[in-house]
Amino acid sequence: MTALMMILGIVVFAIGLLISIAWHELGHLSTAKLFGIRVPQYMVGFGPTLFSRKKGDTEYGIKAIPLGGYIRMIGMFPPGADGRVEARSTSPWRSMIEDARSAAFEELQPGDEHRLFYTRKPWKRVIVMFAGPFMNLVLAVAIFLGVMMTFGVETQTTTVGKVSDCVIQQSENRSTCHKDDRPAPARAAGLKAGDKIVAVDGQPMKDWSTLQDTIRRTIGPATITVERHGVRETLHADLIKNQVSKVDGHGGYVNGKYVYAGFLGFSPASGIVKQSFGSSVDRMGDMMEQGVDSLISLPSKIPALWDSAFGGAPRQPDSPMGVVGAARVGGEVFTLDIPPQNQIAMMLFLVAGFNLSLFLFNMLPLLPLDGGHIAGALWEALRRHTARLVKRPDPGPFDVAKLMPVAYVVAGIFVCFTILVLIADVVNPVKIS
Repeated sequence: MTALMMILGIVVFAIGLLISIAWHELGHLSTAKLFGIRVPQYMVGFGPTLFSRKKGDTEYGIKAIPLGGYIRMIGMFPPGADGRVEARSTSPWRSMIEDARSAAFEELQPGDEHRLFYTRKPWKRVIVMFAGPFMNLVLAVAIFLGVMMTFGVETQTTTVGKVSDCVIQQSENRSTCHKDDRPAPARAAGLKAGDKIVAVDGQPMKDWSTLQDTIRRTIGPATITVERHGVRETLHADLIKNQVSKVDGHGGYVNGKYVYAGFLGFSPASGIVKQSFGSSVDRMGDMMEQGVDSLISLPSKIPALWDSAFGGAPRQPDSPMGVVGAARVGGEVFTLDIPPQNQIAMMLFLVAGFNLSLFLFNMLPLLPLDGGHIAGALWEALRRHTARLVKRPDPGPFDVAKLMPVAYVVAGIFVCFTILVLIADVVNPVKIS
């Protein structure tokens, strides 16, 4: 049964992956057609074609390897300086440029002269290239907000999970009390596991963040109003100043960083809590910020990833993970001993996280990514605008094809990184159970 649920989880994630890819390419396709650019192909996947059908002047199809997708637009690059589409050269770098230029004009038909990508104004090209990643962002936001507002997320609550027996400085990293340790204020006040703290000094405590901030700001006597077995009781506590973990402003703790603040002495219980629209948007902002930080720190994680793949080192929970690893996690989600609605929520979060990653990754200003083409169009707009201001001749389209040697290098790095992640995902995968 476990193996069957594992397979089911992988299949569900694969379907979510295909939908995400198709949705991304639909953004490119719809805006390209809106601006009159001819698109010969819209494909989901790579490799041999499993199914295709031509409608209008576009062939729509599904390929065998569901690891990406693409649309083909006519005239992605302008002709060479001599006006020719093709110009052969013995230079390998020059050949790369002209091969890319030639491919951009394959299937050129009479009447396509006014349906070429490079002939569109820079702002239109920016929209076409941005539309794909933007569709992933829209899907991610829709799923995240939908799950958080209708189902909820596991959140620390104002309910007491465990009461500390004594006062221990956080940096001591111990859980047992010594004879000379003073009792925790919560224990002395009579706070018990299961109590729901509803107010401190008469101020309502609606969520854990507010309660945590209030406790840390309070040193000395305080009244703690709790709800115990449906009845409200008022406890009197004497909060002290103690060394506690520093918080990062997003609900988490900063490892190895400590501050001195008010201390009551209990751990909050966690539960699935529906989020308001405002709270959901705040969480989405935090996710976006964390995603950007993860992308920036990606190179620094390669040594640990290499050790995990080839050195037998343990795989870190925040280790980069590819499609295979994500599919494996999706399979694990369906094997967890949790309610079905929790499994569905976790799977949706996984697909939403994948879409958010696609958006951020594709916005890198590097060819062959969408962000590289956006950067080229913006540079062209800047050159032309500057030429108008200084009354110089129009410099014409920016020849993105000249950057193809760099694009091949970038693509080579991405391929090597993808292979490394794939090996790590197979021999030493990230696990959630």
